[in-house]
Amino acid sequence: MNQGDKNKRSYVREMSNRTFEFRIYPNRVQCQLIDKTFGCTRLVYNHCLDRKKQLWQDSRQSLSYTACAKELTQLKKENEFLKEVDSIALQQSLRHLDTAYRNFFARGNKGFPRFKSKKNGRQSYSTVNVNNNIRLEDGRIRLPKLGKVKIRQHRQIPEGWILKSATIKRVPSGKYYVSILFEYENQARERKADKVLGLDFSLPELFVTSEGEHCGYPKYYRQAEQKLAKAQRKLSKMQKGSSNYGKQRVKVARIHEKVANQRKDFLHKQSHWIAKAYDAVCIEKLNMQEMSKLMNFGKSVHDDGWGMFTRMLEYKLEDRGGRLVRIDRWYPSSQTCSCCGHIHPEMKDLKVRVLFCDWCLEYYDRDENAAINIREEGHRLLKRQKLQKSA
Repeated sequence: MNQGDKNKRSYVREMSNRTFEFRIYPNRVQCQLIDKTFGCTRLVYNHCLDRKKQLWQDSRQSLSYTACAKELTQLKKENEFLKEVDSIALQQSLRHLDTAYRNFFARGNKGFPRFKSKKNGRQSYSTVNVNNNIRLEDGRIRLPKLGKVKIRQHRQIPEGWILKSATIKRVPSGKYYVSILFEYENQARERKADKVLGLDFSLPELFVTSEGEHCGYPKYYRQAEQKLAKAQRKLSKMQKGSSNYGKQRVKVARIHEKVANQRKDFLHKQSHWIAKAYDAVCIEKLNMQEMSKLMNFGKSVHDDGWGMFTRMLEYKLEDRGGRLVRIDRWYPSSQTCSCCGHIHPEMKDLKVRVLFCDWCLEYYDRDENAAINIREEGHRLLKRQKLQKSA
């Protein structure tokens, strides 16, 4: 293999997608139209879902997307108000239903699509960019039927990125956001795994690195727990549907939103400096949902946001040509001495925080020792994959 072929292999060209979320400030008329679009897309989705369920129960037949599109045409004739909103948004709701059905069968009959509720605090609809009907211009975004909407664009879009679609949503606090999907050519140069880091999940502080650094996650939910409990108690004593109930509900939603934003900000910063400093990061495959159920650590596990952190870390590493390596969840990282490799079964007990190896006569912090073992196992997997590619 000559040098030119090697460069072609290391220089990967492929199309990738990236979504940016910005807050928008629609006026009163635009808010009314957005809320009307939420209701229309919900009506179309629920109608076709009901038709799918009835047809399956009656004749064991499935209703295709094409048949649902014909149902939409008939619905528009019966309900004139459906013509007042974005027609592409109504079609997208049918595509989302079709995707939900496909995912249901792909997961082995798990997660059957549910009817959308008007009472849900989170409402959204999606639309597709056709003939440049969605575009950013001078601090505003042009959307179908809505026209120009004021937007808080906190970051610039790189040149050459193609705007594909937009999702408009309203959160429980009453704020409006738009998620814009872009397509771009990913030209990340694959890096050699010279600097490899191991991360071990740690419940008190999110993670511990193989270099002995502790994350020190601030536990934002725990900090706001008393304030949130007080606001929720006050809400529970109010009459549902009253004006004061609505105001207090927004206050509770804003506390939840602030905690979520603090968590995202912290995880973005942590994942950014790790992806910038290392070529490969090794972690364990963990089922956080099962962990929260079996160990009664529900609040703490969900407060850490380990799953969100690993997703952020993965795409940021890929943007820089790095890799996220996941090792087997049953690998005995906590029971193995990182110095001599001796197995210590007593480390199965989570209460034991220090490992004493009677072979090398050394003490090790449980999480730091596990992170080193995760790094070495991930390094071994990277070498094996490299040998397989070269072969």
